[in-house]
Amino acid sequence: MDMQGNRLLAVSQQQAWDSLNDPEILKMCIPGCEKFELVTENEYAVTVAVKIGPVSAKFNGKVKLADIQAPVSYALQFEAQGGVAGFGQGESKVELTPHQSGCELKYTVHSKVGGKIAQLGQRLIDGVAKSLAEDFFKRFEEALRAKFAGAGAEDAVEQASAIQTTAPSAPKTRRLVWIAVAVVAVALLTWYVRR
Repeated sequence: MDMQGNRLLAVSQQQAWDSLNDPEILKMCIPGCEKFELVTENEYAVTVAVKIGPVSAKFNGKVKLADIQAPVSYALQFEAQGGVAGFGQGESKVELTPHQSGCELKYTVHSKVGGKIAQLGQRLIDGVAKSLAEDFFKRFEEALRAKFAGAGAEDAVEQASAIQTTAPSAPKTRRLVWIAVAVVAVALLTWYVRR
């Protein structure tokens, strides 16, 4: 499964970068995330509870950051096991570019799932992935509001959200799994994905 998307954020490139590298923010924003902890430099242990159709499972896995070019981009490699429910693995690329109303987050995800989850069908998995991505971005924007509240910050976030919702949809701009984080468990996970 290959996915790509983008999102306008009403914070600076550096603020978005810092938030996408903050395990507490990611844990709070990833739907079903129970653990997102730094294990070694640039490697995180992740536990996510996910329900896709009739299949509910807890996935345990890891996310590794590579090709880090702060505060511009990084690549994520992820893998997760959910017992009989299956597995998810893949890679994602996250890029932040300055924008007139803050910064733009672009992401691509290449992933595969196996086990019972894979038997549910691509349409159902895609629907859940889109839902997880929307939930992640909504939570991430709320976390950015809370963390960087200040003069005009709330207006800027609302303006960026309005720009995103009124932008014409195109395959290039469809909203999909975070990153990686959206979730490591089923590949999204995921800011995560979920940046």
